[in-house]
Amino acid sequence: MATLSYTLSLYFSFALLCFNLISASFSPLDHYLINCGSPEHTTVDFDHRRFTGDVSDSTASFLTSTESISLADPNPCPKSSPIYHTARVFTRPSKYKFVIKNPGMHLVRLHFRRLRGSLDFSNAKFHVLANGFVLFNSLSVEMGKGFEIVKDYVIGVDSDVLVITFVPSEKSNFAFVNAIEVISAPNYLIADVAQHVSFDKNEQIHGLLKNGFETMYRVNVGGWKVTPFNDSLWRTWVTDDEYLKSDDGSSKVHFGGRINYQEGGASREVGPDNVYNTARVIRSSGNSIPELKMTWTFPVTKGYKYLVRMHFCDIASIARGMLFFNVYVNNNLAYENLDLTEVTNRLLASPFYADFVVDGDSSGVLTLSVGPSNMSLPHAVDAILNGVEIMKINNSVGSFDGKICAHAVLKHWKRGNGNVLYPMLAAVFMLLMAFVIMHRRRTGVTDSVAWWRLPTEIPEVNLKCGNQLSSNKL
Repeated sequence: MATLSYTLSLYFSFALLCFNLISASFSPLDHYLINCGSPEHTTVDFDHRRFTGDVSDSTASFLTSTESISLADPNPCPKSSPIYHTARVFTRPSKYKFVIKNPGMHLVRLHFRRLRGSLDFSNAKFHVLANGFVLFNSLSVEMGKGFEIVKDYVIGVDSDVLVITFVPSEKSNFAFVNAIEVISAPNYLIADVAQHVSFDKNEQIHGLLKNGFETMYRVNVGGWKVTPFNDSLWRTWVTDDEYLKSDDGSSKVHFGGRINYQEGGASREVGPDNVYNTARVIRSSGNSIPELKMTWTFPVTKGYKYLVRMHFCDIASIARGMLFFNVYVNNNLAYENLDLTEVTNRLLASPFYADFVVDGDSSGVLTLSVGPSNMSLPHAVDAILNGVEIMKINNSVGSFDGKICAHAVLKHWKRGNGNVLYPMLAAVFMLLMAFVIMHRRRTGVTDSVAWWRLPTEIPEVNLKCGNQLSSNKL
């Protein structure tokens, strides 16, 4: 175990030195905020961000659909953000195209909420694609419910255009979206290397950046909800109460001082002050070390791998070198005798984070724990955790939601809707021609009627699709 602790310490110290972070406020080169279906040039949301309507002339080039409509809620909920008061509805595959000035990792957020009115949003069944990834399948979410849904991704863009495509399913009437965000991410936000933790091994893996990531959980441990207004990447962090398995023996701490962000360490884009200045801790009050762990559980989908990021910042110790603890992922030891003093250049209140890749097993639950180690000290803090992020990694066909690749989704739509479309057109045509013949008979016209030939062949589509993206065996 000593070798494991030493190896991990070297790895994380090296990772900290490799990141070329800047302390200045982050200013993304690509920053698109689109209020879909809105005729207003600018809409200000509850977090004081300015969204541009996709109906205005300035954003007409983003939307390439020729068969879409814009809808407005006739009686919007006053408690909902203005970006959820309108929507863009699509009846066939439709695209938004965004010019990319800064290739690399980008934040992509999709906002959904049904509108009041005659349209039944429970019938909205569709896929969302982006640069070869299948981001979303609405069959997995109750779109007819009256709550807001935000789908949050980090995907790589290596070209000068990011294309987001909405594809109605074969049994659906439409797809829709209320708002879209496309923002270039700092190049250090996600590293290419992490520690793979499983029952029988704990090893370093490479190639993470060949994948995309969907944020499943973003949790401020021991603190309050953090809104996009208080996060430099406009993220939302929720409280941990729902996920904490047991709080026996633990306590919350709040820090009123300054967080010591360091050059080469975690930046505010990795985690904001409001995450690092709160925590849950285990503290020994006497000469004995508590025999307990703080544990959080998160439901996940089996069959996917997950990137787990755990945020630490020693805001509770009275002196350096007094905090040693173990970190567990799915009940497997991920980090032994973590010494925050060592990994933060001997500074208190200095943030540090660790990335782990784990498998979503058949249990459907991902478990995280921290607890005292064999180096923990009496009359001291014996474990701490400030924040958690859990991100789903796309599967081998480039999907975050199912086993069908983006290419097959488009082909399947064409085949499924083509079988319905041709008979409908034929029926309409036959009715029209019958009306013409009857009309001519009544008026005595005997000229021959010109018949148009209907297409009779429908191309077959092979829905089996290999890896559209390069598969990474993590």
